[in-house]
Amino acid sequence: MNSIIRHIIIAMAGLLALPAAALSTGQRADSAYNEENFRQAAQLYTEALAESGPDALFYYNLGNSYYRLGNVGRAIANYERALKVDPSFDDARTNRDFVLSRIDNLPEDDSTFLNNLHHSIIAWASPNVWAISAALLFVLLLVMVGIYIFGNGVMLRKTGFFGGIIVLALTIYVMVLAYSSASGSTDHSQAVVIVPVTNLNTVPRTPKSTSDKIIPMPEGARLQIIDSLATPGDRQAAKWYDVKINNSSRAWVNASHVERI
Repeated sequence: MNSIIRHIIIAMAGLLALPAAALSTGQRADSAYNEENFRQAAQLYTEALAESGPDALFYYNLGNSYYRLGNVGRAIANYERALKVDPSFDDARTNRDFVLSRIDNLPEDDSTFLNNLHHSIIAWASPNVWAISAALLFVLLLVMVGIYIFGNGVMLRKTGFFGGIIVLALTIYVMVLAYSSASGSTDHSQAVVIVPVTNLNTVPRTPKSTSDKIIPMPEGARLQIIDSLATPGDRQAAKWYDVKINNSSRAWVNASHVERI
């Protein structure tokens, strides 16, 4: 019996030690960053993420480390990852926008006003907050239905009817926000250029002539991955991504020149 109890205590101690080890790695990463040892900090934040799983703060700090190392592509990629975990992380958004503002020749954003507004609203809160908000609105909708059905006066029933319509519309939209926010956290179709410059090509191979090249894309540019292709005939056996730029133009990019987010 004593042996069994001892094994149980050892097992529980091991389980409790797991988050402490992850925290210790994060603390060592913070210390390295504060000591301006950014290369070591980047390595330790990467290890902390491997131990703890996706964590907005670790991604944010990893992005800061890469920026201090001059690797703006990986800095932006990790700011984007932080925002996927927590869309309301304003510091990550501020740093990402600051780094992007210092990059020349980025493709112009051709998204519509309504699309940008929708994504701005999503960024107000996390997926869980949107889901809770949708549930509360649904409860309010039931209240409005009850007022309409059981209300004694005409004005009260009108309030329940028109109020119910408004709350129903809000409930549906907040459910869309919750779904969009949650699905965004698992969507890995976006990528960021991590080399100083890469050429987008009309064909999935190393360009053999200038006609194969479309346009140079600077480090930090964001691309949407549509498909991928391995080219065994290529001398370097490179893998290529079929990408969209600003939801319109399509081209091929060397997969080793970008990093999925």
